[in-house]
Amino acid sequence: MEEMSTREISKIIYDKINSHKAILSKAYYETKDKIGYFYIDDVLPKELAQKCFEVFPDKSDMRQLKSIREYKYVSAQMNKHHKLLEQVIYAFQDPEVVKLIGNICNIESLYADNSLYAGGLSLMAKDNFLNPHLDNSHDADRNRWRVLNLLYYVTPEWEKEDGGHLEVWPNGPKENPVMIESKFNRLIVMATHDTSWHSVNKVLANNNRCCISNYYFSDEPLKENDSFHVTKFRGRPGQTFTNIILDLDANLRMFVRKLFRKGIRKNPHVYKKDE
Repeated sequence: MEEMSTREISKIIYDKINSHKAILSKAYYETKDKIGYFYIDDVLPKELAQKCFEVFPDKSDMRQLKSIREYKYVSAQMNKHHKLLEQVIYAFQDPEVVKLIGNICNIESLYADNSLYAGGLSLMAKDNFLNPHLDNSHDADRNRWRVLNLLYYVTPEWEKEDGGHLEVWPNGPKENPVMIESKFNRLIVMATHDTSWHSVNKVLANNNRCCISNYYFSDEPLKENDSFHVTKFRGRPGQTFTNIILDLDANLRMFVRKLFRKGIRKNPHVYKKDE
């Protein structure tokens, strides 16, 4: 396959999304009262999406996150990985792509995140999971609001029975979620605010579910009554003990952030481009 530039990749993404703009706007509008989201398939040429999977780093080259909250592998240090993955990530940050998605979601001020704060690459292998949670409300400096989560999946032939699918909880984590499959070459765009609970169900397949992710930020929150909050996790319905532990965990981290506006340490999950 002939090598492409980041700009060429972003043009493909823009044209694909723009050709379905009306349908995507309708999907977002119909869900935005609780958790706005839309998804679109076949975002990139199949060969290019396949190549993303082929060059995706092994989990041994990524940072493991394993706790009662989550079990997955992540990386934002893109210069340690194949050039194509960095190109695709930043293709989603092209100003025209950002503006188009902002128009679809009716968000006027919208900014991509060059530092990849909490974005980048994620890999989930067998038995990996992500409990229901709310994303941190702001960027690293608490200057802008985190408003959109972009998830682009690149594992070929990923099926429903494989697990590892995104779940959104429009009625909160005590009710039933809506599952959105993590299909190959699919982009999911989801709003993030103080009630946008989401999770990833356990991976059941002996394979890796690979995802390229971005966050977009804004000068204003999506909801007028939003307030600052740290990432907050919950257990699944019926996991009473897990909920007690995770509530204590969230309350402690929130207390620390009230004392120290930017926390007591920098989040290591950013792209340190001087390395």
